[in-house]
Amino acid sequence: MKHSFDEVINRLGTHCTQWDYIEDRFGEKDLLPFSISDTDFLCPPEILEALRKRIEHGIFGYTRWNHQEFKDAIQQWYQKRFSTLVNEDWILYSPTVIYTISKLIEHITEEGDHVVVQTPAYDAFFKLVEDNKRVFSGNKLLYENNTYSIDFQDLEKKLAHPHAKVFLLCSPHNPTGRVWTKKELKKMIALCKKHQVYVISDEIHMDIVRKPNVHIPIVEVAEDLDHVCICTSASKTFNTPGLGGSYAIIPNQELKESFLVTLKNKDGLSSTSTLGAIGLMTAYLKGGQWVDDLNVYIENNMELVKGFLNKHIPSAHLEIPESTYLAWIDVSNLPYTDEQLQNALIHHGKVAIMPGEMYGKDGKGFLRMNVGCPSSKIIDGLQRFKSAIDYLENKYK
Repeated sequence: MKHSFDEVINRLGTHCTQWDYIEDRFGEKDLLPFSISDTDFLCPPEILEALRKRIEHGIFGYTRWNHQEFKDAIQQWYQKRFSTLVNEDWILYSPTVIYTISKLIEHITEEGDHVVVQTPAYDAFFKLVEDNKRVFSGNKLLYENNTYSIDFQDLEKKLAHPHAKVFLLCSPHNPTGRVWTKKELKKMIALCKKHQVYVISDEIHMDIVRKPNVHIPIVEVAEDLDHVCICTSASKTFNTPGLGGSYAIIPNQELKESFLVTLKNKDGLSSTSTLGAIGLMTAYLKGGQWVDDLNVYIENNMELVKGFLNKHIPSAHLEIPESTYLAWIDVSNLPYTDEQLQNALIHHGKVAIMPGEMYGKDGKGFLRMNVGCPSSKIIDGLQRFKSAIDYLENKYK
């Protein structure tokens, strides 16, 4: 059956980060938010039904993740969606993707070591690297003809540094939406192997990909599996981050066991969320058609944004990204500073769209707009965007 994503759900009053606490990020209440990357869609009905059934049971004691049903669900998803075989011994639970990355960096590196990251980058990457007292080594993506590509010469230079120990890859890439090709992945992996750098691949956006692009899990292309891992979750796809939980795929058994010691013994976090585990298993066993429908809807929303900008704000440009529900809008040709634009969007358009500089200096001149929402909200947001531009035009004409 086809799923409808047009239903507008009021999220206010649910302690929702995107809606209830928009003032924390933008300094003003009552803005229409297109900010943090969760969606305004109801979870798939299959997940809601499974959660209702479990809640009716009424007891929510300590819950384990290390069982066949949890691992089978993940294995089946990778087999069906990516034609990738995942060994059950590689799979482990973690409370969040960022926690996993942070702890792996602690295990693999020493203070002062370099973590190489492609920029612009997901803003949490800067914090977790620097607050772990490691050095953030940026590999700036090349931006030409509205398309991003990898500067392999600079990447090798950064990986060759004697203190480079980890390459933190975002695949697909947030915020640019690039889906790395098999050729690109192989070349990145080969450079990391040459310079003995471990690859941590954050693949949380793996399910939201537009045809003909295809996401390739890093364990599918790496020949030396001891030096790569995947950190990911079903939450970004199925809109369940509030349920808690993520997982990692770590073929290196020594590293996996070290991580589990930290998870269970040092940090006391090995007991999973009951509802989070049910959400993941149900999503991966029954949510395939819902994801297919979601991808179609997101692509239509991207087309809506692109068409509106072309018609009403031609100096702003959206090259529809290959993945994610995050529209990376190039506003560098607008005759206003990023600060002037944000001020107009917030105070005159009453709309909250993430400034590109949030993702590092290489994001300057861009906006990141979350289009994971009903199209009616997109239209409202775009009209507010235009009203902000109209205000600026009148002010600076």
